Amino acid sequence: MEPYRIKAVEPLPMTTRAQRETALQRVHYNLFALRADEITIDLLTDSGTGALSAAQWAAGMAGDESYAGSRSFYRFQEVVRELTSCPHILPVHQGRAAERILFSALLGPGGITLSNTHFDTTRANVALSGGQAVDLPCREAQDLDSEEPFKGNIDLQRLKDALCGPDASRIAVVIMTLTNNGGGGQPVSMDNLARAAALCREHEIPFFLDAARFAENAWLVTQHEPAYQGVSPREVAEEAFRLADGCLMSAKKDGIVHIGGFLGLRDPALAERCRLLLVATEGFPTYGGLAGRDLDMIAQGLTEVTDPHYLRSRAEAARHLAFLARNAGISILEPPGLHAIYLNAGRLLPHIAPHRFPGHALACQLYLEGGIRSVELGSLYLGKEDENGDPITTAPFELLRLALPRRTYTLSHLNHVGEILARTARNRAKIPGYRLVQSSPVLRHFHSELEPLPL
Repeated sequence: MEPYRIKAVEPLPMTTRAQRETALQRVHYNLFALRADEITIDLLTDSGTGALSAAQWAAGMAGDESYAGSRSFYRFQEVVRELTSCPHILPVHQGRAAERILFSALLGPGGITLSNTHFDTTRANVALSGGQAVDLPCREAQDLDSEEPFKGNIDLQRLKDALCGPDASRIAVVIMTLTNNGGGGQPVSMDNLARAAALCREHEIPFFLDAARFAENAWLVTQHEPAYQGVSPREVAEEAFRLADGCLMSAKKDGIVHIGGFLGLRDPALAERCRLLLVATEGFPTYGGLAGRDLDMIAQGLTEVTDPHYLRSRAEAARHLAFLARNAGISILEPPGLHAIYLNAGRLLPHIAPHRFPGHALACQLYLEGGIRSVELGSLYLGKEDENGDPITTAPFELLRLALPRRTYTLSHLNHVGEILARTARNRAKIPGYRLVQSSPVLRHFHSELEPLPL
């Protein structure tokens, strides 16, 4: 059962299929453009969509809104320092602001960032800074059906080869994403993390954590890495942060808040460069684009997120949704993580070619069938086509992510999702592919317009 009781509720929007058909046509089949009151169950993202605890609301009421030197900042700084052991803590309004500031300080034209997998905004901010994002996922990640527990790992041999290779002088930073969202929400083992950190120290390359889901990664480590059985998630998280030269975090995930993030740094010179960028683009260093109440809510959320009862409930919810998907005949990326499950849309819809976006097609159908919003992580997200719509590159897998907002939906809500998955799978042959009508060069899945193709 969920380890909390519900103190406040809000009604779910209930719509008809005809209303949903009209809404999809209006937004040119881009689910990002739907109004929230047109969605019954919103599994688009777990970022900023969770429910705050009573303690977080109370902390927010104590927020100090002073422009400089607020009490809220110093409470926030103390909690983040204790967790990350980074002496320099810069608040930002969300994770992508931390990415932009860090890459602006570290990257120049032609610079390279290496990662187990960059997520969409990370990759975009590298490109906007003139750099090149290179992913080095482990080989186990290529088998979607394998029960291998640490598919989020970086390929250590490929990392070593890159650090010793002809482009080594261009490598500016190595970023480990915890958990590996672009790789299916899969965790990184502490052994892999430690070995990657050692390689970076040997080659004097900064080693950073994208720590948006650090607590969920720590939970999965305690469940699957023998050396950490019996260790608390908090202890695992603190050890992970100690391995890194710094971290960036969207607190909208494992801070369990609606807005906010931070950049943690050990190098004082780099911290000063980032601080100057922060002041120019986000705000004074003791608020960084956030209200004092947000800083207090983040501080409280970071103390709640490593509670084993809370993390166990997250794991059980994901496991239950995974069971429902399999029961509906839909393969998922195994094993399920905590923040989402990833449906194998390419396998479910073999009649839809990758450049006709089977993941997006499945997302549109789930919305039509049951008012469920989700997000494609396939060739709409990663692919590229020529002017005729023919593929230049396609994604390695055609996935659809069902993200689980924190403390928001109960198991009965997930059962509704399971019913819609089953109904959709039964009628899979009638699901059409889509073509792009309008696109943007960066983060196109946010802005694209599409239309369904005739079957």
